[in-house]
Amino acid sequence: MKIRAVELFQVPPRWLFLKITTESGVEGWGEPILEGHADAVEACVKEFTPLLVGRSAGDIEDIWQMLYRGGFYRGGGVLTSALSGIEQALWDIKGKFHKLPVYEFLGGAVREKIQVYCGANTAQEILDRRAKGFRAIKMNAVAEYNWIDTYKKIDAVSRRVAEMREAVGYDVDIAMDVHGRMHKAMARVLMSEMEQYRLLFIEEPVLTENEEVFVELRKHGSTPLATGERNYTRWGFKNVIACGGIDIVQPDLSHAGGILEGKKIAAMAEAYDVAIAPHCPLGPIALAACLQLDFCTHNAFIQEQSLGLEYAGDAHEGMAYLKDVSSFACENGFVRRTNKPGLGIEIDEAVVRERAKQPHHWYTPQWRNEDGSVSEW
Repeated sequence: MKIRAVELFQVPPRWLFLKITTESGVEGWGEPILEGHADAVEACVKEFTPLLVGRSAGDIEDIWQMLYRGGFYRGGGVLTSALSGIEQALWDIKGKFHKLPVYEFLGGAVREKIQVYCGANTAQEILDRRAKGFRAIKMNAVAEYNWIDTYKKIDAVSRRVAEMREAVGYDVDIAMDVHGRMHKAMARVLMSEMEQYRLLFIEEPVLTENEEVFVELRKHGSTPLATGERNYTRWGFKNVIACGGIDIVQPDLSHAGGILEGKKIAAMAEAYDVAIAPHCPLGPIALAACLQLDFCTHNAFIQEQSLGLEYAGDAHEGMAYLKDVSSFACENGFVRRTNKPGLGIEIDEAVVRERAKQPHHWYTPQWRNEDGSVSEW
């Protein structure tokens, strides 16, 4: 079970895959990606590699602590994304070696299936998603937004939500993602306006570091508030959970520290009566990791996924990286628990290697307001 090799593959549309191979030939896959910073994360994994080769792949907690604490500087998107992908691959190896799914090592299953949601932004798209079996979607709320902005933008969002509600009624739940693009004054207006539509949740109405603003926004509506895709490790979640302003934490298991770290974050959230809905607009390995956490975590209630749909302006089919897509089959809005070992998926390595021949080098779009000032993307 000693680690022999670590390989990295930058693949479209904007992902980074990692493969760890042991001396006995057991292979594990992870997804250590930070969108827009794949090159930086790849470099970080390469820096970690000399510390991994020769170590027992089964020493997951000790390896995590070594990589997290041993470099003096810790945390942040690049370091913890690199660490996350490594950790996922080590769990994949452990599960395959013992012929058990990862959730069996983390307390065992607590559910037979987990509800999933995907993206939709128009009435036609929400109808299409319902036809594919989804019972929940998440829409993007706004684009560029200034500190204080026009009500025309609020009205435009409201009309879109109304059209989507008219198309499907309450057969499909609607969540809203603001991506932290608003500031508290306009977020208050949005919260009040959205109350009439009974949304599943509103995600990142403001940036996650504005913990006190989440507390204030609760006074302007009863819609559950969610955040967490830009929080890293349990220490990055500690204050945002304890502040009392959120109802749902959304750790991304390719950013926040991996599967076991996600389990620790979920346990901390449960102590504050907060739900967990892992963030995952990523590839099949990241989704497989999230599902392993969902199946053994009592306060997990829904799972994001984007596979099999046009995503980020790219019609690339993420399922093509898998030899068998049955583990992600959506049946009446749910994905059933798999009993397959490790992460529960089998990567088609030939496809990965072929598509990695042309690295994507995807970078975050740069947005500006009408006056030329920088806007959140």
